[in-house]
Amino acid sequence: MPEENNGNRPRSGGEGGGPPRPPVRMSRGIFSWVIIVGLGLVFLIMLQQSMNRTNKIDITKFWTHVENGQIAKVVIREDSIIGEFFEPPANAPPGMKTFEVTYLKVADKIEDLRKQINEKSPKRVEIASEPSSNLFMNIMLSFIPWLILFGIIWFLLFRQLRQSGGGPGMLGNFGRSRHRVMTKEHTNVTFADVAGVEEAKEEVFEIVEFLKNPKRFARLGGRIPRGVLLVGDPGCGKTLLAKAIAGEAEVPFFSISGSDFVEMFVGVGASRVRDLFRQAKENSPCIIFLDEIDAVGRRRGMGYNGGGHDEREQTLNAILVEMDGFDSNDQVIVIAATNRADVLDPALIRPGRFDRQVYVPLPDVKGRFEILKVHARKVKIQPPLEPKLHRIARGTPMFSGADLAAIINESALLATMAGKDAIELEDLEEARDKVRWGRAKRSRVIDEKERVLTAYHEAGHALVQCLLKDADPVHKVSIIPRGPYGGATFSLPEKDRQTYSRAYIEATLRVLCAGRIAEEMLGYDVNSGASSDIRQVTSLARTMITEWGMSERLGFVYYGDEQISGRPRFDFGQGKEFSEQTAQIIDEEVKKIVDAGYADARRVLLEHRDKLEAIAQALLKYETLSGEEVRALMAGEALDKPTVADLITQEAERRGAEAILARPVKKPSSDAEAGPLPSPA
Repeated sequence: MPEENNGNRPRSGGEGGGPPRPPVRMSRGIFSWVIIVGLGLVFLIMLQQSMNRTNKIDITKFWTHVENGQIAKVVIREDSIIGEFFEPPANAPPGMKTFEVTYLKVADKIEDLRKQINEKSPKRVEIASEPSSNLFMNIMLSFIPWLILFGIIWFLLFRQLRQSGGGPGMLGNFGRSRHRVMTKEHTNVTFADVAGVEEAKEEVFEIVEFLKNPKRFARLGGRIPRGVLLVGDPGCGKTLLAKAIAGEAEVPFFSISGSDFVEMFVGVGASRVRDLFRQAKENSPCIIFLDEIDAVGRRRGMGYNGGGHDEREQTLNAILVEMDGFDSNDQVIVIAATNRADVLDPALIRPGRFDRQVYVPLPDVKGRFEILKVHARKVKIQPPLEPKLHRIARGTPMFSGADLAAIINESALLATMAGKDAIELEDLEEARDKVRWGRAKRSRVIDEKERVLTAYHEAGHALVQCLLKDADPVHKVSIIPRGPYGGATFSLPEKDRQTYSRAYIEATLRVLCAGRIAEEMLGYDVNSGASSDIRQVTSLARTMITEWGMSERLGFVYYGDEQISGRPRFDFGQGKEFSEQTAQIIDEEVKKIVDAGYADARRVLLEHRDKLEAIAQALLKYETLSGEEVRALMAGEALDKPTVADLITQEAERRGAEAILARPVKKPSSDAEAGPLPSPA
């Protein structure tokens, strides 16, 4: 499956592209300037008020100040007197030089006030008169700066909402659906780009046919499913399949994620659902794609969402109502994708809403080959192509389409870094190991004792795996650290297994036990290097007993961690559904299976001690062995290939020669004396 492209990436121009969106930085700059201007206006208003602040006094204190000669200037109005002191009085606030006297209108007594002030004041007082100020104008002048500030904010906020598609009102954009309308030109993905899921392609192809020719299905009275639920593991191609539907169907394709409905405001998700379906009905026939629907479609009830937040439930109820309220001629089809179908609400997946569940499985060996072929179109692989892809397809069981796409991409990067003209098989295999296990740590310094233990550990795995006929063939053994592991033994399954036989499981148990046993045969103390093997052995043995019914004592009974109905269990302190005696029997049966596998693996290694030594010594010498080389060592043959030290020496010599050839030759000057030429070193 090809790499998914975002079909809704904003374009700067050209055919099919709209005007570019304004960058977020510009919007933030505008609001920053608004805040700065607003703070400046507030500061100026406060400064003006502090400068014009006056001390109100009564008429008695006014005449006292006049008699004491403290007043330098007064302005007489119709209803008040504004005055200024020579110096602030002792009881006045610091810096207060003005005062105000309020009393009843004295328009006819202004001349008397002038005369009384001049008579009572020992100092000359500057007296002036002016008409009373308009109260309404004073109020308007004080509110004008605030009106300007709020007007600027109002204008910029509404312009921002209009640019982002918001409706009227401060919160108009929250209730609008955040869907993206996709067309064939946006996706550039068709059914030819989807491989490995042929049955799923056939089921969704019926939807495309119905949208293109609905009369063909209505002729016999059939009704196309109103909803299709794509279910599968992560990376299997559910979203890619939906993009292929958008590329094939010549109808509007509304795409939205389940998390886009969830918002901090209660009721917003339901509003977005209603807006999405309203626009879909207006543009019918069309397709609505809900990606990761488990974000809003989880089962309702205390045991699933805690009951403390009903926003998700309101959104789910809106989806249920909209899907069940379709008319028969709406021609609106809902496609949803999830990898957690077990947690969805039963009302959502019942017939009439999501009528059909399309399972998108992990690809088999044929599907993996087809997926690799699709991705190989974009890169240059050294011919012949198909044998290389067949080998990688066989060696990648349980890989998803996304994993296979990563293998092709990583192999291209590895070949590029190595200076190759095309991708080779070793690049593909290294990319596969890197995707599954991590990058090889070739520069890691390892203690010699740990290196020997790792070599015998991996040799034990490889030897038992080669000797047991029910185990998978050995593909490669390496003691180079990779990811969290100090070494690894890779198998190459001959076929994909949908079920596991008891013989295969027991062979796998013996292979896992062989690593620790090989270390013990050296006489060294046991260490923690086999922790992963112990964990896998215990998990596999317990699954045999509790889920697969492979115990004679416990029989054909399920003792797993899920209920019989298949729904996840929420114990809430209730305990297991079987008795303590049964739990003890389970532990005894697990111990019995593990001990039997451990003893059998020890017997095999003791019988073939010489082959174990040969494989371990070869690993210490070459660090990596292929499956053919392991089988050759078991047959008593000797390996003839360069060691790790030889490869390092050859690489150093090659780089030294390249450096010498690339070094410019400096011609001797004619004035210089003739002498010996400089050494090439």
